Amino acid sequence: MLAELLVPWFDEHARDLPWRRPETTPWGVLVSEFMLQQTPVKRVEPIWLDWMRRWPTPSELAAAPQSDVLRAWGKLGYPRRALRLHAAASAIATGHGDIVPSDVDELLALPGVGAYTARAVAAFGYQRRAPVVDTNVRRVIARAVHGAGDAGPPRTTADLADAEALLPSDDLVAARFSAALMELGAVRCTVRNPGCEGCPVFGECAWQAHGRPEYTGPSRPVQRFAGTDRQVRGRLLDVLRDAPGPVPRTALDDAWSEPAQRDRCLFSLLTDGLVEHLPDGSFALPGERVPGH
Repeated sequence: MLAELLVPWFDEHARDLPWRRPETTPWGVLVSEFMLQQTPVKRVEPIWLDWMRRWPTPSELAAAPQSDVLRAWGKLGYPRRALRLHAAASAIATGHGDIVPSDVDELLALPGVGAYTARAVAAFGYQRRAPVVDTNVRRVIARAVHGAGDAGPPRTTADLADAEALLPSDDLVAARFSAALMELGAVRCTVRNPGCEGCPVFGECAWQAHGRPEYTGPSRPVQRFAGTDRQVRGRLLDVLRDAPGPVPRTALDDAWSEPAQRDRCLFSLLTDGLVEHLPDGSFALPGERVPGH
């Protein structure tokens, strides 16, 4: 029943996102899913468009230096995703004939690809019947099916079973429905101030039928950013991304005034492979081409 209501609504009201367009390859879908993790659509769209112009196939990304990849990633945040995507591109180029696999298990074997991303690529890249569960989908199901105010902490097995039970049997319709569930949670069935008036599933929503009870489960911790190690790591990477080549230690010291935190964050970047310490004592992005070498 939900699919019969949601798919026509999605056909009419879906946002025109570039990775949803018919000409987008499964590779383009995989890139979008890496970028969209914990990152708003409006920040991803321009970087995705530039990325796909530069590296329209996995092999082209795999051939690029990691320094170029990190610069192209820009300020999307969580830059280890960029290196994992680079590694996934290499695995696809060498192990799958430069074609993103369509099988969920093969997708799960790629670097950086987890349960959500594998199923999202199968559904949105290949129009396969696969339960795709993110925060938005969990919220829609919690309300429309279970009558709860929100979904609470993730329950991977139960969440996948909930989504699986709603999927139509036809591959194409199931994939479209998965996208529609996500869209409804993103633009209408939101955490705060949901747009229930005019919602396509209003008449079938258990949450409405139960009087819209408030969510009383565990609250999500509010993630601060200012002053955190994440901010410091970003500042240090900004220095390296903006420089034409390796930089001296003093350039990094100027990026953050608190020495202990700055040193801790620089060490973590080195450990994560996001920064290299060169023999002359300077620092660079991984794979940086050193002038004259």
